[in-house]
Amino acid sequence: MSTKQSLTSIGQPVPELPVTDVERAQQHYRDALGFEIGWLYPGKEIGAVSRGNVAIFFRKKTPPFEAAVHWVFAEDIDATYDELKSSGANIVEPLEKKPWGLRQFTVEDIDGNRFYFHHD
Repeated sequence: MSTKQSLTSIGQPVPELPVTDVERAQQHYRDALGFEIGWLYPGKEIGAVSRGNVAIFFRKKTPPFEAAVHWVFAEDIDATYDELKSSGANIVEPLEKKPWGLRQFTVEDIDGNRFYFHHD
């Protein structure tokens, strides 16, 4: 029997991405990546989008800023690739099997934030 106390449940992290224009980022994620626009705070400094159980926050930053990088597991990597390619996502590295064993592709948004979609 373990004497270690069980951990409390916590929710899924929500990334906050740096962008030059929050409204423009929301529209891009809606149009190219299939997200829904959630909310935009008065002053347009912060806002959000969502897709299924995934939420992303955007915060207005003045360039230059360091873009964010995220790894995203895709259950059906081929269907995800086809969907994002057909919707006009900026795919900067095509779907391929990498030397480290993952099948992956890379999407970059209009502010340079990158998403590595993968499946093993």
